[in-house]
Amino acid sequence: MTDPAPVIEIRDLHKSYGALEVLKGVDIVAPAGHVVSLIGSSGSGKSTLLRCANLLEDSQQGDVLFCGEPVSWKGAGLNRRPGDHAQMIRIRTNLSMVFQQFNLWAHMTILQNVMEAPVTVLKRDRAEVEDKARTYLDKVGIGDKCGAYPAQLSGGQQQRAAIARALCMEPKALLFDEPTSALDPELEQEVVRVIKDLAAEGRTMIIVTHDMRLAADVSDHVVFLHQGKIAEEGPPDAVFGHPKTERLRGFLSATQ
Repeated sequence: MTDPAPVIEIRDLHKSYGALEVLKGVDIVAPAGHVVSLIGSSGSGKSTLLRCANLLEDSQQGDVLFCGEPVSWKGAGLNRRPGDHAQMIRIRTNLSMVFQQFNLWAHMTILQNVMEAPVTVLKRDRAEVEDKARTYLDKVGIGDKCGAYPAQLSGGQQQRAAIARALCMEPKALLFDEPTSALDPELEQEVVRVIKDLAAEGRTMIIVTHDMRLAADVSDHVVFLHQGKIAEEGPPDAVFGHPKTERLRGFLSATQ
């Protein structure tokens, strides 16, 4: 059986902020239906890599491919930008990102938050979107909070609302940037359960996480980044059970 085609593929990616090189030639493949987790110390480049995949950050070198389609670039080095605006918007709308800090609109109800992008960005029918939004809010366990505002919800409920918002775009892949790190342990488990359910459904996901148990439980492939490079990668059993490098062994012992 052939491997599923990659939804996201990154080849030899380099990213700098001025003189500071954050990513130093990184290759990542996220096949359809697979979960890839990015682990590593703070400052290793994990979140930057995720933002480059979603074209929220411009990279200076390397290729980003979405469903086999390479991103078009113009300029070079620190002046490199996506060269096709329509392509950039299409890719972004198919890669829904869930951020650490929820990023919900405070003046909108939870239902309005989830509906906003499909209605305004994708121009979908409002009644149809509302049905889907309610379905996704039920799916993440907060269907009874449709009329509430973000400030009336716990952090875990807000993050689950953010996941429902991402799902309502019906993307080809979900990108999670430290989805549980702003939560206390009890609320964290609410969000972990939702992510595990999504992984069990066979959704394509890239997850930046500090939660090694989550990475071990849901991932098909784990990537350990160290100082902007991939120091080690492989299936979770190998990465967590039989780390090859001293760097990874040291990192894992520090997280226990």
